[in-house]
Amino acid sequence: MFGTESSLSMFLNTLTPKFYVALTGTSSLISGLILIFEWWYFRKYGTSFIEQVSVSHLRPLLGGVDNSSPTNSNSSNGDADSNRQSVSECKVWRNPLNLFRGAEYNRYTWVTGREPLTYYDMNLSAQDHQTFFTCDSDHLRPADAIMQKAWRERNPQARISAAHEALELEDCATASILLAEEEATTIMEAEKLFKQALKAGEGCYRRSQQLQYHGAQYEAQHRRDTNVVVYIKRRLAMCSRKLGRTREAVKMLRDLMKEFPLLSMFNIHENLLESLLELQNYADVQAVLAKYDDISLPKSATICYTAALLKARAVSDKFSPEAASRRGLSTAEMNAVEAIHRAVEFNPHVPKYLLEMKSLILPPEHILKRGDSEAIAYAFFHLQHWKRVEGALNLLHCTWEGTFRMIPYPLEKGHLFYPYPICTETADRELLPTVFHEVSVYPKKELPFFILFTAGLCSFTAMLALLTHQFPELMGVFAKAFLSTLFAPLNFIMEKVESILPSSLWHQLTRI
Repeated sequence: MFGTESSLSMFLNTLTPKFYVALTGTSSLISGLILIFEWWYFRKYGTSFIEQVSVSHLRPLLGGVDNSSPTNSNSSNGDADSNRQSVSECKVWRNPLNLFRGAEYNRYTWVTGREPLTYYDMNLSAQDHQTFFTCDSDHLRPADAIMQKAWRERNPQARISAAHEALELEDCATASILLAEEEATTIMEAEKLFKQALKAGEGCYRRSQQLQYHGAQYEAQHRRDTNVVVYIKRRLAMCSRKLGRTREAVKMLRDLMKEFPLLSMFNIHENLLESLLELQNYADVQAVLAKYDDISLPKSATICYTAALLKARAVSDKFSPEAASRRGLSTAEMNAVEAIHRAVEFNPHVPKYLLEMKSLILPPEHILKRGDSEAIAYAFFHLQHWKRVEGALNLLHCTWEGTFRMIPYPLEKGHLFYPYPICTETADRELLPTVFHEVSVYPKKELPFFILFTAGLCSFTAMLALLTHQFPELMGVFAKAFLSTLFAPLNFIMEKVESILPSSLWHQLTRI
């Protein structure tokens, strides 16, 4: 034992300051080279080389499971390239499933004291109302002239008072719409007012339809009356859906889409998809998707994630990541994983809401496609449909994070869709109440642990090399003290072993 200690002490005493300078300098150089290589690999491929090797080669040998299954999805690149020029980056859309202000948004304010809608969002709605419900000839009808001013009012009570004033003059459809949206405190009250509005609106629509080709003024009136009727029928269908009459809502939405097939900009099919999912009529859901999930149309989270849900439904009840890693993915499982990756690439904010990793809030009246606002609006209405399909959320949990390893990096590139807009965070902060909601931004690829580790190691060894070069004698003393402390547990164990074993046996072992 004493021979071992003396040899160790002799070894430490023979080390010169030049040795410590060379050792720390070499360590700093090696760690710096590793850091440069790791950074270059991350910038080019978006992942850490060391992490990729450990996950791909070492983890399977140790019995681990890679939950993110790679997919080959290059078939849509050409279509995506042709679609990039025509798609606006940050166009704000009307939320197809927006709630009722009086019966739902205001109720939230009464209970919590918080305002669920931002001023920017409500201002966009005011602009929509003026576009949909007014025209240049409103001054010819007294009630419409009052409503033209009412839609511009910022004060809710002033708008409601103006609507009552218009109804006193005549049976005005747009006045009933305003009261149904903002004054009615229950869905049943809103439905009653919408039925009243529909009766008046259909009368105006029939009269303007007969005169629509008699001049630009009549054409504008007919366009306005058409918007009013479509809006009322859609909201009546949504009332039926909220009151539990889902089959009635489906019929109303189908009839509305047949009667006005050219008004696809209203995205009525998204209301229909949600109602069909509530009925668990998955065959009809697939039929609607086949019609609207086309590369030439603007995608939405509802379309992409509903398609993923249907494909996940075929395999999710029996899916096991451990079994999939052993035998590989079947064709149906591969299709489901590819559909999830496609949906996540379109809107990467949705999974955290579906997996309840982030709290939901009331959806805004307008959404930004591929943004946090669209993710909230989708998850708010569709989370229950994912929970209803056994194993669907588990499959999503096992696969969605793997998408980010395949999304082209940097973000200026596109893969299945046009490049992800960089302005979404700014628009979402205008649409969402940031006072009590943390806006989700694009999950940028964070620096992997090994890059941070090698950066710290390189900095530490470089500092040691500099100190050793400047103060070789002092750093030699510190190094000897450090090595002595490092070997202290080993010396302690050897002492215990020597005290237990017979001296003759210990002598033979040391000779070996």
